[in-house]
Amino acid sequence: MSHKTALAWSPMGGGVFILEDDDDLRTVFVDLIKRSTGRDCLALSTLNELRDQRAAVLRCTLGILDVNLGKGQLSGLDAFAWLRAEGYTGRIAFLTGHAASHPLVERARQMGQASVLVKPLQISQLLELLT
Repeated sequence: MSHKTALAWSPMGGGVFILEDDDDLRTVFVDLIKRSTGRDCLALSTLNELRDQRAAVLRCTLGILDVNLGKGQLSGLDAFAWLRAEGYTGRIAFLTGHAASHPLVERARQMGQASVLVKPLQISQLLELLT
């Protein structure tokens, strides 16, 4: 189930998008971001949804990408590559529940243009990312 939210622009740092395949976690992140910062948040679960929301995504100032978007889906690293190819200039952070030695996590750390945060994420870590 997708929880897309239209973005109306807030004065508090621009919009945020979350690319996360876990419906519950995505919903919690969106709710926390909106309630704690007043920032608008676009919730997406697949790279195809990200592409479908291209205009709104490219206006966001922060993107949070799950490294692994589920079996049979393209990864958050593929989303990162698409975003850069589309000219996205906002900050990007990866989320992962995998060990640091997992090949996707190692690749994410080597990209150098994004931070890598480990699930379960502390609320304080998320709030720090949003500042």
